[in-house]
Amino acid sequence: MTDQEIFEQVCQGDEKALEVLYKKYYRMMTKLVISNSGTEEEAKDIYQEALVVFWQKAVSGNLVLTSKISTYVYSICQNLWRKELDRKKRLSNEEKDGVEYTDYDSKERAKIIQECINDLGDTCRNVLMYYYFDGLSMQDIADKLGFANTNTAKTKKYKCKKKLDDLVKSRYSEKDFLD
Repeated sequence: MTDQEIFEQVCQGDEKALEVLYKKYYRMMTKLVISNSGTEEEAKDIYQEALVVFWQKAVSGNLVLTSKISTYVYSICQNLWRKELDRKKRLSNEEKDGVEYTDYDSKERAKIIQECINDLGDTCRNVLMYYYFDGLSMQDIADKLGFANTNTAKTKKYKCKKKLDDLVKSRYSEKDFLD
């Protein structure tokens, strides 16, 4: 099948064309992630996410393809992988930042954070509790809360954490955490 035939069939909602596309460019797309500090599993996830983005844009009729499909999907993979690397870097920095709090009274700190979490809306409270306390994956959280996909769950977690941070900062000062 040519790129044009695949694209036309995908635009019409033909899932078999998507399978052809998946197999045709699998090695190229996963190699991008693996050669940039990713695992095989992460590569598969990124490629699948990229194909979902491609599918949604093509089926909606909002995609005008001006390059080869492989070029377009490759750029989606690059962008998704960059976002994932940025997220990992942020998480790593948050973990490093967390080291600063080891001298604080952790029970009091936990109590303050729990109070603030309880004052968030149900959705934010659930997202944060599922992620930080229950250790659920973004996919599990998306499924449990009825989000469209993991990206929606990631965005919601980020916004809820920011909301929690702002709430804690508005109610308490640094002195509240020091003995």
